[in-house]
Formats: sequence, C-alpha cells, structure tokens
Amino acid sequence: MKIIIGLGNYDEKYKNTYHNMGFDVVDALAEKLGVKFKLKKTYKSLVGETTIGGEKYILAKPLTFMNNSGDAVKVFRQKYKDARILVVTDDIDLPRGSLRYKEHGSGGTHNGLRSIVNNIGPEFERLKVGIGRDIFMDLKDYVLSKYDKETFKPIIEKAVLEILERLK
Repeated sequence: MKIIIGLGNYDEKYKNTYHNMGFDVVDALAEKLGVKFKLKKTYKSLVGETTIGGEKYILAKPLTFMNNSGDAVKVFRQKYKDARILVVTDDIDLPRGSLRYKEHGSGGTHNGLRSIVNNIGPEFERLKVGIGRDIFMDLKDYVLSKYDKETFKPIIEKAVLEILERLK
C-alpha cells in the first residue's frame, strides 16, 4: 500500500497559495488517476483511494492545518504500519520550480514536516516543490501569498510524474 499526502491549509482563503503546493500536486494526481476525495473524519483528512497494478493507493489532504499535519499522518501510520508514505510539500529553500525527493530526514525549517517527524519519526518519503523566496517579504506572508497557477502548472505536472515514477 502507498499513501501520498499533500500538505496545505484547507481553508478557502489559502487556495492557490505557495504553502498549499502539496494540496495542489495531490489534486493534480487525483485528477490524473480519476480519484475523488471524501471527508474521512477518522483520518482528519480528505481521502481518495484507487488501485494501480493490483496495489492500493491512498491520496490524502490533511484538514489539520499545516503546522499540525503530523496529527493526520500519525493516524495513517497507525492504521497502515507497513505502508509507504510519501509527503508532498512546498520548500522555500529550493529554487522556484525545482523538485527534490528524499527518502527520509529531519523536518528542517518546514513546520508541517516538523510536525510529521514529531509524530511518526523521520522515516517517510518526501517530494519537495521549490517555491523560492522573496527576500522583500516576510516569510509567513510569502508562503501564504497567491501564486500564478499557469506559471506552476508545468512543475505540478512534473511532480505528478515524479510521484508515479517513484511509487512504481
């Protein structure tokens, strides 16, 4: 079993913000796979499921807000102890439009990843989408600012292909 979790903030005011890049990638993956999300309160997430090549895939978007993402991921880890978990998130320390895959590691400067590491430990995969930095803006204001969907469409598509390739 494979679980792909996109990080973001579920409130409408956060739609199309840099910090919701994980949600946007998982939404694009769901669209490609024909997966529909449903609220699953047990998982504190919107969840969609499909089967590819006989293997079950779960796509999830936690409803815990970014800084508490680990609360939702912990529920998945407890229920599916042997599942492969891949978390998709934004990264201000990567150049805009780049991708970085890591098998495990610390939470670094990302509060969502820190929350996950604090809840389940560092043993989960990550796909980070580079959003770059705006040196003239406060960090919080920048990650919560809106981005141009057309500009990021190619990198979101590339991230979807990367996920499918990595999880074969």
